[in-house]
Amino acid sequence: MVSSLIRFFYPDIKKEEVLKFTLFASVLFFILGSYWALRLLKDALVYKLAFPTSLGWAHGYGKDLIPTLKMITPFIVAGVVVLYTKLLDMMEKHKLFYVFCSFYAFLFGLTSIALFVLKSFGPEYIGAYPLAALGIAVYFATESFGSLVIALFWSFAVSCNRTDEAKRAFPFMIAVAQIGTIGGSSLLVLGLANWAIYALCTITTILVMVMINRIVTIIPASNLVSDKIEKKQKPDILAGIRLLLTQPYLLGVFVVSTFYEIVKTIVDFQMKSQASLLPGVDFEVFLGWFGFWTNMTAFLMALLGTSYIMKKYGLRFCIMLYPVVFGVALVSLYAYYLTSPSPENLLWATFAVMMLVTAISYAVNNPTKEMMYIPTSNDAKFKVKGITDTVGSRGSKAAGSAINNSLNVGATQALKLANLMAFGTLIGVGFIAIWLIAALYVGNKNAQLVRDNQIIE
Repeated sequence: MVSSLIRFFYPDIKKEEVLKFTLFASVLFFILGSYWALRLLKDALVYKLAFPTSLGWAHGYGKDLIPTLKMITPFIVAGVVVLYTKLLDMMEKHKLFYVFCSFYAFLFGLTSIALFVLKSFGPEYIGAYPLAALGIAVYFATESFGSLVIALFWSFAVSCNRTDEAKRAFPFMIAVAQIGTIGGSSLLVLGLANWAIYALCTITTILVMVMINRIVTIIPASNLVSDKIEKKQKPDILAGIRLLLTQPYLLGVFVVSTFYEIVKTIVDFQMKSQASLLPGVDFEVFLGWFGFWTNMTAFLMALLGTSYIMKKYGLRFCIMLYPVVFGVALVSLYAYYLTSPSPENLLWATFAVMMLVTAISYAVNNPTKEMMYIPTSNDAKFKVKGITDTVGSRGSKAAGSAINNSLNVGATQALKLANLMAFGTLIGVGFIAIWLIAALYVGNKNAQLVRDNQIIE
């Protein structure tokens, strides 16, 4: 019955492929479901919980600290990437899930215990600085989890699927994963305690390892290969950096995979700044609803539209669709801002833009940019992609945060917000223009590589 349902929505998936693709989709379901619950909670912790005014912190201190934390994050992630790159040359790729997911499961379990103590005894019991340290530590842990484990999954997926399989499977994987993200986001809306959410994420992180083990034990090794054959490479920790700097195609993929994060970070800070300052808005519930509707939109897109768009218009169209939509949405938001709307209306307009661009990112852009790595070597699939999706992604968020930090100035919070809206939007449009040029090049080059059966190595 499940197989028939899958093939009803994705008729191109063959009957014998259902088990393999379902296992991969289950892994992504648990990863993204956990990540969305954690990413929303980390903001709630820093904005509202870790720096309470009752312990002497200034109003809005957590909000103002966010850009600084994002600028520090790439340096922390870089250290993790060095370890990740070294381990790539030492063990089988699927075993990396066991190493990193074990670490994060342990960390999330400890966080659950700490938050239970906080809820039971109050912030005064923990103290101002230990509570602040907890919020910052959780923030960095969540950021590194989102960078590393998601990047590891897609690297593993593109190395285990041929080009034609990826076109059939990736939209299905995204659709299933979006159900997990909807569930993870809904936990905040339902009012589940923070410590309980972290306990649940500990369990789902363990389940990631279980599902990876099922993939490598149930699916024949002959069905876990890419269609691009490459020469064996000697272990080389610098191979990823060298490929990135010498191959224009990989550099273009780097821009496509990271520059949107700069612009999204700017708009995201605009939205959360408005929500955190507007009286009567329950910040944690607001974030929960944002996650729910964003992922529900992405789910519907992935279920009903992504596969059709890829099949009908091809990867070149898909890789350029996102920057075009993002640019139009951003310009529209700025035009609406110039009409001097009420704070409530501006918040929901920003909410709508963030919901749209994030949903398209998950449903269309993410599977498309992952397919750009198929005509590349394993060093590119794992090492270059590891650098791109960890240091590159977090570096882009840090760049966006540096812009936010430079604009988050003024005598009042209202003046800070005005600077963010007016100048942040204009800067974002400039980055989108560069991103669009890179997308055009990457889309054309990928078509040529696939057509000529060539590989970047």
